[in-house]
Amino acid sequence: MNKQESDILNELHMREYTNQRALAEFTGYSLGAVNKSLKSLADEGYIDNKMELTDKAKREFKANAPQNAIILAAGYGMRMVPINTEVPKGLLEVDGEPLIERTIKYLREVGVQNIYVIVGYMKEHYEYLIDEYNVELVVCNEYAHKNNLHSLKLVADKISNSYIIPCDIWCGTNPFSRNELYSWYMVTDMIDKDSTVRVNRKMELVTTDASSGGNAMIGIAYIKEEQAEALRKKIAEMCANPNYDGVFWEEALFEKDRMILLAKVVSGEKIIEINTYEQLRDLDNGSNHLKTGAINIIADTLDAGEDEIVDINLLKKGMTNRSFIFNCKGKKYIMRIPGEGTEQLINRREEATVYNVIRDKNICDDIVYINPDNGYKITEFLPDARNCDAFDAEDVKKCMKRLRDFHEQKLSVDHRFDLFKQIDFYESLWDGKPSVYRDYKKTKEQVLKLRPYIEKYKCEEVLTHIDAVPDNFLFVRGADGKEDIRLIDWEYSGMQDPHVDIAMFCVYAMYDREYVDALIDAYFTEGCTQEIRIKIYCYIAVCGLLWSNWCEYKRELGIEFGEYSLRQYRFAKEYYRIVKDLGGV
Repeated sequence: MNKQESDILNELHMREYTNQRALAEFTGYSLGAVNKSLKSLADEGYIDNKMELTDKAKREFKANAPQNAIILAAGYGMRMVPINTEVPKGLLEVDGEPLIERTIKYLREVGVQNIYVIVGYMKEHYEYLIDEYNVELVVCNEYAHKNNLHSLKLVADKISNSYIIPCDIWCGTNPFSRNELYSWYMVTDMIDKDSTVRVNRKMELVTTDASSGGNAMIGIAYIKEEQAEALRKKIAEMCANPNYDGVFWEEALFEKDRMILLAKVVSGEKIIEINTYEQLRDLDNGSNHLKTGAINIIADTLDAGEDEIVDINLLKKGMTNRSFIFNCKGKKYIMRIPGEGTEQLINRREEATVYNVIRDKNICDDIVYINPDNGYKITEFLPDARNCDAFDAEDVKKCMKRLRDFHEQKLSVDHRFDLFKQIDFYESLWDGKPSVYRDYKKTKEQVLKLRPYIEKYKCEEVLTHIDAVPDNFLFVRGADGKEDIRLIDWEYSGMQDPHVDIAMFCVYAMYDREYVDALIDAYFTEGCTQEIRIKIYCYIAVCGLLWSNWCEYKRELGIEFGEYSLRQYRFAKEYYRIVKDLGGV
């Protein structure tokens, strides 16, 4: 049976046959196509001369009936900022009903009893579903750094006559059925510029040019055992390859330029994937989840109505925080929301104190709001800004001049950033677990040996940025058209030897020694003494271990930094050896 014949046979199964015109109306196929399909179904023994299903057809329906459903609910839902900081996307409410509950109820209506919900981020929020709906929760521990292909891997052995469903779908009517005769993937009749597939005349899903867009991909699929075997094998192969860590599970459906499933096209008005705050507001402007703490802060701070907060878009997730950009009353702003484990790492009252000291110094971003208790912050968006290019000599010279000018103001606050205490503090956050590095104890002992040299040559402590990395230097244009440089993200700042900022720039940029020396020369235009240069090498080793320990804590929270974390540890070891070779130890 082809798709057309399957759809017509399914219609005959669902309702009593009256005539071919009615059948054409219900299925959406032409009268000629219906006539041709009925003849084929009769010839193949699926219907008799009364247009009733034969035993063969009934066996076909039974063999292909849905057996289970898999709901993918592990991810952050990052595009849902700021809601995703308070509730996982599967529990967003439309008309007072959580999305995932609506999906489960629809599945129950068509007799699907075995439902697996893959959870990760805010997994505890889904626990009640076990008792309320008798579902099985499967925990994905890799959700923070791998995409939902790896979620599906956890239940790959269950895929057989299965629905696969994202948790953030709202359906106006039940999209599931007791009767499924072929495997399909759901798309809408609307064009989406981000879609990678389109429906061709054969109702196949083929890849499309990235610039032209395609049919909006809903993400719901039905997988018969016939296709499930190939899918299970493909999932296993892809998950074994790190190159596929970031892909969606749909990638496993492709063979060359097309999916192994047929298209199921639905109205874009009846089934909606809710990816953003504004999509939820458009669907249900009375949803309880629109009243988030972040939106309330924006509305109060800017004296605006919630409907005046528009064009909300996620900025790239940072190492410490989540931030989003939005427009209010014709002006753009950025809101920062602290990330996982931040309350352990950052003293927000100290940060607020720093911003009060530098607020009028024209060195930081323009602060509109900062909360010293929870770290929420709103700043004015700097248009046409760009980050420093750490490998552009002119950029680096300008940034080092800006940094030195700041240091020479000799600003002060009542707290300091103690490098060695912070190394121990981050280590304490491992909850007694050993370092992932086998020689950590030896490496730490070596780094601590650098302390006497640092103490001997350290400078007068002043307010120091601490996180003076290339990404935190922004090149902007003032109203007069002149170029300016602003330093952002002052979370770690405190009193310290200002030369620590030079070392921080080096380790984040992952410089080799040649670039390190060039940076030092850019800061010390008058020339740098050998003693101070060696001291900065010491700071590079210390800072490398500091951020390596920080990365180990973040790894425990499910946040992985790849090469960055490894390179920080290497800085600790390599620059200890450099200092030792130069007589600093």
